[in-house]
This record gives sequence, structure tokens and C-alpha cells, in this order.
Amino acid sequence: MNPVKVGVVGCGVIGPAHMAGAGQSEYVELVAVADLIEERRTAAAGKYGVGKAYASGDELIADPEIEAVVLAFPTCTRTELALRALAKGKHVLLEKPVAMNVGQVEAMIAARGDRVVGVCSPRFRFYQSALIATDYVASGALGELRVVRCRSIVPCGEKPETPRPDWRLTKRLNGGGILVNWGCYDLDYLMGITGWSLKPKTVFAQWWPVPPKFEKHIWPGSDADTHYLTLIRCEGGTVISWERGEFMAAHGEDAWQIQGTDGTIHLQMTGGKGKKIVVDETTEQHGVSTRTLWEGDDDSAAIYGGPLGDLCEAIREGRQPATNLERALVMQQITDGIYASAEAGASVDIG
Repeated sequence: MNPVKVGVVGCGVIGPAHMAGAGQSEYVELVAVADLIEERRTAAAGKYGVGKAYASGDELIADPEIEAVVLAFPTCTRTELALRALAKGKHVLLEKPVAMNVGQVEAMIAARGDRVVGVCSPRFRFYQSALIATDYVASGALGELRVVRCRSIVPCGEKPETPRPDWRLTKRLNGGGILVNWGCYDLDYLMGITGWSLKPKTVFAQWWPVPPKFEKHIWPGSDADTHYLTLIRCEGGTVISWERGEFMAAHGEDAWQIQGTDGTIHLQMTGGKGKKIVVDETTEQHGVSTRTLWEGDDDSAAIYGGPLGDLCEAIREGRQPATNLERALVMQQITDGIYASAEAGASVDIG
């Protein structure tokens, strides 16, 4: 088997995670890294045994040996480099969020040609638990889907000594806040487990900034969302009920559910140890009974090795990755719709 020669642009936090995960797949050969900061790229190259360390992403994508690039740096400049990489014939893996807006995703689709482009939002779908849940939903055991639900609440902790990074809750750098940072995982997880069968049509949403009491926990001047709540109506009447928040004045909660006419599946997206998938099943005579569909430990290595391994397998096998640009476009339409709905104070049409 001929592995794909890969270069990673960005040696900050998430880039090295891709480098560490590269060894999980026989389809991946890490040959180069790039970062604007010399200390970062030198350290990464040394740690992961990479022979080439470039001072910029443009230098890396100019390397004819490299077949695919991982773009692991803030969203505001990522699409520009992705388009230049595609123009040079490179396959691309985009960190999340996929882009700043729908227009950028559409531009990448137009430029893609025969290259393979994947995104990192399906990370949690590479878990064994997610694969089992996907098969269960595909079996039709839930009947006709009615409500797809996510509620994930992270309470505010102690005040940090230094605020979180500036890009994380800044619209001009990241395109948004918690919605784009973590919401893309929720959405990809639920859309993927339902087989991408949901066709969103309208969005009604509201978002809120950090509560005033916790403003000093984040970067000064942050202007993006730390909490949002939305209802998304899909073709056929299925509704996605979705809330996520951080720095919350509330106890933590994590719940992902898919409810149908014949049953409900209760999921746990995050966490690797001691997980359970529970299903509520029904019969006409006895009503509802509950059983454990799966219990076990997910391998956390799949979170970072999964997207890159899947991209390289897709390149060699001539198929699409777990989440391609068309699927990412649907999620970006929802994301843009949430912000538009909150601004308008009314529901908006998407898709």
C-alpha cells in the first residue's frame, strides 16, 4: 500500500495532535510541517521525526512531494490557503470550523475539482460507540424520526490566571464562538448518526455573550457567543432541538438523543471510558422498555487520528471522506442561519 504524503500547517495546539495521530493509519506518511513561529515548527519537526519544516503554509504547499495538507490554524485565513493548495493539486483536510461563512465553503467546492477535501467536525463519529449507534438508527428501529436533541452545558469554573486565546470568542478571527468551536461537533455527530437523512429548512435561534459576572474569564473585547439555543425544522417535520453553552451559571449537563415513533436512543458523544448507549424500545402491548445497546470504552486516539486517516484512505480508495464539503455546507448553512435568526429575532429559511 502506498501511503499519502502529508504536510501539516500549524504547529500550535491542534496541529501536533494531527502529527501524533498520523501514525495510527498505514495510509498516512507525515513528511512536512509549517508554522510562522520558528520555535514551534522546529520543536514539532523534532518531536515527530519530520524532515521538512517550512516557515509558511505557502512554502509547504509548493513542495511537489506533498499530496495532502492539514490546515490547522485559525479560521479567518484558512480558506485562502485552502484555495491556493487546491490550485496546486493538493488534497485538503480543514480544521473546524470549516469556514467563516457559506460563501467560503461554496468557493472551496467550486475550486475542488478531483481533489479530496475533508473536515474535522466528524471526530466523534470515529468512536466505536458512534458506529454502533449509526447502525442501530439505520436499521429503522426508531421508526420515523421526530426529535433530534442536543443539550450540552458547561458551568463556569474558577477564574483563570490568564484569559483563553483571543481567536476563540472573536467573530472576525473565528466566525463565531461556542457555536463554531463545539457546535460543529454536535451537529456532525447527530447528522452523521442519522445517515445525513435530515434536510434542514428553517431555523429559529437566539445566542448570548458571556454573562457579565464571568467577563474576566475570557479575552478582553470578545464579542462572540458563549451560549445558544435553536430549533431547526427539517423536511418531513423532524425537529432538531439544540442548546450548548460554556461559562454558564448552571450545573453541567450532556444529552444527545434521537427520538422516533418507535423508540429513542440516548447517546454520549464525548468521553472515552465507561460509556453507554441506551435505547427505549416499544411494543403495542407492553409500551416502553429500556435496555443498554452498548457499554464500553472508546479509544480517544480516534478523535485526532480518525479524520486524517479517513482523508488519506478516501484519497487512495477513490471515495468521499466522512464529512465532505457538501455536508459541511449544510452545517455552515445552519450555522449562518442561527446567527441570522438571532439578529432578526425571527425564523429564517436555509438550504
